[in-house]
Amino acid sequence: MALNIAVVGLGGIGNRHATIYDDHTECNLVAVCDIDPKRADAAASRYGAKAFYTVRDMLDADLDIAVASVATAGHENGGDHYEPTMELLAAGIHVLGEKPISNDIGEAREMVAKAKEKNVRYGIDLNHRFTPAAARAKAWVDEGRLGEINIINMTMWINNPRETSPWFHIRALHPHSIDVMRYFCGDIEKVHAFFKRGLDKDGNRRVCWSNMQLNTRFKDGTVGNLTGSYDATGPGGSYGLERLEVVGSDARFVLEEACERLYFHPRRSMELERYDYIGGMMGFNETFQSRIGRWIEQNLENASPEDIEGSGEEALKAQRVIEAAIKSWQTDTVVAVDEV
Repeated sequence: MALNIAVVGLGGIGNRHATIYDDHTECNLVAVCDIDPKRADAAASRYGAKAFYTVRDMLDADLDIAVASVATAGHENGGDHYEPTMELLAAGIHVLGEKPISNDIGEAREMVAKAKEKNVRYGIDLNHRFTPAAARAKAWVDEGRLGEINIINMTMWINNPRETSPWFHIRALHPHSIDVMRYFCGDIEKVHAFFKRGLDKDGNRRVCWSNMQLNTRFKDGTVGNLTGSYDATGPGGSYGLERLEVVGSDARFVLEEACERLYFHPRRSMELERYDYIGGMMGFNETFQSRIGRWIEQNLENASPEDIEGSGEEALKAQRVIEAAIKSWQTDTVVAVDEV
């Protein structure tokens, strides 16, 4: 039986969600909702769905919606997630939210708690981990092929000149990078952060803390580092660069650009394994299809809420690391994540 789907927030990312649902044979995109009537009406025309301008009106229409994506934006890209998500969860609808889950930890906790109270599935579009290359690397870790994990290093940077707040860079971008680090090494126990404001195109100091080094200690003893920036570009010059290295006692792997290249380096051998475009995934943009496709699968399988991959609870844990990093910089101390 096909799932009746709604999408709330019809900007660029919301339309990407809608297109993926619309193309899926086991989904019926029945409703689109945006506070901007022009956006909602345009999306309704494009997908053959009904347009709504409030979530309340959409719920009152009795369309038997099973699943909804919330792709609203707002302050630091997460400020408008709370109200529509809470309305949908309260109605018993399974929700896939955009990252960050929220830039307000209290609101994020409320959304996770509401999903548990209503026993509904709550996921976040943490799409960087949903790649065939990441799955293969995770299997290596789980099988013990790397031995005991000692170090994880992550780099994620893009050229983003936007200036919306001092903490826009870490709150809007690094839910992804921290989630990837947690995916391989588990919960982060302590952080110590350093930030630097870069220069804007006119040579003035930026409002945003646009460069960051985050030192991490995981609960299993693994140590790591995250390098992040809104003042850098990758080889292509436009989108950016993502590089992950996980180092164990027996081997290490390097994963480049989320899905494009994966290397396995044994510790005691010169042999190198290289894999390019595993599973035919050619670039980052395909990760949306992969992540939302898995979300659809888990809903069709009637998965238990606690089994949802990239869950709201995992996103909350990543966001707590972010807030601990901010506190670390503000207080010039090492901060325990459990205290945030």
